[in-house]
This record gives sequence, C-alpha cells and structure tokens, in this order.
Amino acid sequence: MKKRNLPPNASVATEGDGGKLIAPPASRNAAVLCDLIARFAPPSGRALELASGTGQHISTFALRMPALHWQPSEVTAERRASIDVYASGIPNISAAVHLDATVQGWHGTLAQQDMVVLINLLHLISLPETKILISEAACVLNADGHLVLYGPFKRDGHLTSEGDQRFHDALIQQDPEIGYKNDAEISALLTANALKLVEIVQMPANNLAFIAKKVGI
Repeated sequence: MKKRNLPPNASVATEGDGGKLIAPPASRNAAVLCDLIARFAPPSGRALELASGTGQHISTFALRMPALHWQPSEVTAERRASIDVYASGIPNISAAVHLDATVQGWHGTLAQQDMVVLINLLHLISLPETKILISEAACVLNADGHLVLYGPFKRDGHLTSEGDQRFHDALIQQDPEIGYKNDAEISALLTANALKLVEIVQMPANNLAFIAKKVGI
C-alpha cells in the first residue's frame, strides 16, 4: 500500500498497557460491529480480517464467535505486535501476519476463508487499490463465504453530513487519489467479482456496512 501522509484523525492510535495500541473509533464501534458480523458469520470455519489495526476488533470478534478461527493481518510491525498482545490467551486467533491487501496476488499466500472482514480502510486507499482488494478478497473466499466492508461512503455520489464532507476534503487534500468511495461503485465492484450483495446496513456515525456473499460455483 502506498505510504501516505494522512490527516491526524484518519488512523489514530495511542499507546496503552503492555504494548497494546488503542484506537478511539475501535473502542466505540467494536461491540456494534461484533453484533453485525455475528449475523452473517458461519457457525465454524476460518475468518480473515484485513488491515486489523490495533487488534481491538478481532479480539472482540474471536471472543464472541469462538467456533471461528480468526486470522489478523497488518502492514506495520508495530500494529502486528499490538494485535498479538490483544490476542494473547484467545485460542482461536492466529498470530498476525504481514499482508498488504492492496497488492495483487495476496490471496495465494493464505488458506481459503469462510469470511473476510475489512473495517475503515477503503476511504484511505485509491480506487485502483480498492479494486485489487475486493478482487483478492473474492478469490480467498470459499463458495458461500461472506465479505464485510465497513466504513464511511458516499450515497448516490454525495456526502451526506458536514463531518463527512470535512473528512473527505482533508483526505483528498493530502492525496487526491483517496477519499470516500461511492456506494454504487462498491456494489458494482462486488458484483463484478462474483460477490452477491446481501445487504447494505446503515451503521452508527453515518457509516455503512456492505455484506456480500461469494456465489457458489
């Protein structure tokens, strides 16, 4: 993933106890995301989180859904270390792996998955990188597996709150290739990669969650 100088509120984490990093958005939304993912998670199998960040989300998911084996991934060593601290003592989480989800071909480095989860990344990467990420996620999913994409998006090409407008403007001032993606654009990319859109869920803080299912072959 291209290194970018992002606005301070784009991906903030502070140091906590024992090597844990703490991201305020993850502290706020972990429970509601857990409820969402539990609705679509298989009763057992493998689940991959792309760009796992601090590890707050995936540790919450693993505790809530113990029959799923969770694989965290991250680009930076500092965040992988934090993930592994959060995962310590939770038997259904593997050690975090280095994975750049915007690079072609990463699906071939992992086992096939029954669920893939991505939280708060698509607005921080370019559209070509988004296309690669969704294509690779589709490839790593087993038939009937689910992909969950969560974050801030445009609706019908429009930003729908003043806060979203400010954040989007700050992002594109730093890098004109990034910023909020359009909901229809994401839906079309899912369909183009043999992923059937199951539901678009309105989430707190004006976010959306796209739930898609790999079409069985």
